[in-house]
Amino acid sequence: MNKVAFSAIFSTLKTMARPGAPIARNLCATAVRSSDASEKYNFKTLKLTTPTPFVVHVEFNRPDRMNAFNRQLWTEIKDCFEQLHNDPDCRVVLLSGGTSKHFTAGIDLFDMMKLGQELGAIEEVGRRGRLLEGTIKLYQDCISSLEQCYKPVIVAIHSACIGAGLNLITAADIRYCTRDAWFSLKEVDIGLAADVGALQRFPRVVGNQSWVRELSFTARKFASDEAYSHGLVSRLFDNREELLQGAMKLAEEIASKSPIAVQGTKKNLVFSADHTVQEGLDHIRGINMLNLQSEDFLNAIMASQSKETPVFAKL
Repeated sequence: MNKVAFSAIFSTLKTMARPGAPIARNLCATAVRSSDASEKYNFKTLKLTTPTPFVVHVEFNRPDRMNAFNRQLWTEIKDCFEQLHNDPDCRVVLLSGGTSKHFTAGIDLFDMMKLGQELGAIEEVGRRGRLLEGTIKLYQDCISSLEQCYKPVIVAIHSACIGAGLNLITAADIRYCTRDAWFSLKEVDIGLAADVGALQRFPRVVGNQSWVRELSFTARKFASDEAYSHGLVSRLFDNREELLQGAMKLAEEIASKSPIAVQGTKKNLVFSADHTVQEGLDHIRGINMLNLQSEDFLNAIMASQSKETPVFAKL
């Protein structure tokens, strides 16, 4: 930005500042602290921590079942991301497989057997259908909660990511994995069509209908290098430790940015994926007619000129 342009913007922004308030009250302030997620959240199938300010690490916590999705895990994922959506102490979410051998083994077949017993107790087909409709909708909402959460979601995948896990990661913003990771859209092998998001999001994520249909029709395994070459994941790591370090480094960088800017960016990216270019432009114009008046914009400009690191208030 040249000096003339900066002076013009700075003069305008000064007139927007509240009377008597410092021009950039957060710029050199003591670092804003975020509370630890482990003290705020208590889930059974998920473990939440705050390893660094404003980054919440969500770990699957069913290692004895290789993080297979039972009803409680489905429900807690939805509850977790809906709460993180509104948590000012969270700016970025890192989702990993925790201590399990695999990121996730997919749907828990024992849990499916319980659902089968519930259906068997209902004689009338319409009422069985109503029970299934509610169950499928709950599981769909669970997956969508990652996309609907305003905070960017980074997934760190190791070893197997099967079925429900592949559905889940397509709703995330950024996907990293280890070189030993492998994937499978397993649903056709257990007699059903994927119904919680992969058939809708997977083609949009990778932009290759032929490849997605091949995987969807065959349920074949594909390795990390194939996932990387088709754009399902954006980085590969040699082992789980390096994976988590790389994902955490990215999360810390995003968390240091203006939460107004980052969340506005995600909102528009998600919206624009399902709308025309013009509708996306209209949407971001509506967002920025407010956000350009925020103190974050002023702080960021001041910091870029003074070579200081801006500190942004909670949002």
